[in-house]
Amino acid sequence: MRILGVDPGEARVGLAWSDDARRLALPLATVPGAGGHDAVAERVEAALGAERPGEIVVGLPLTLEGAEGASARRARAFAAALAARFDCPVELWDERLTTVAAERSLRAANVRGRAQRHLVDQSAAALLLQSYLDAKAEGTWDDAQIEAMMQSPGPSPRRPRRPRPARAGGGAGSRKGRGGGRGSER
Repeated sequence: MRILGVDPGEARVGLAWSDDARRLALPLATVPGAGGHDAVAERVEAALGAERPGEIVVGLPLTLEGAEGASARRARAFAAALAARFDCPVELWDERLTTVAAERSLRAANVRGRAQRHLVDQSAAALLLQSYLDAKAEGTWDDAQIEAMMQSPGPSPRRPRRPRPARAGGGAGSRKGRGGGRGSER
């Protein structure tokens, strides 16, 4: 069965589905986040139609330091409401900066204004779910492994190439252009 990714928010809740193989996350829908956890869980169920998830991953909005604040407590309560509505495992997953990444991605695709507001939450849900799917495919990393990866220098950056100087006579008859070059004098 597929996995449902949920990016909870006070105004809007983003939803994303995994594919059947649980390798790829796809944006699904955005539902209003107002009205209490049970009402929002009902809207999530309506957005799914006849489909039912085999598992649900709810974004846990930790602070940049990794601590839980009021938003994380609301996400935990919402996860409990989803668990009560759907008979499947519900897991919380770190969602730090997924909304920021989704906004950047949409901006890069020239999606702005109302369209961006409508799509950003479901895009964030897809990023959250893809992170979860990738971690499960590779085996879950614990905090020590993640910290070690963050400390490693990684590959050295490549120096940018300098532009090559133009060759003498590099106009319309040059080799790199439209046919000219040696032996093409007329």
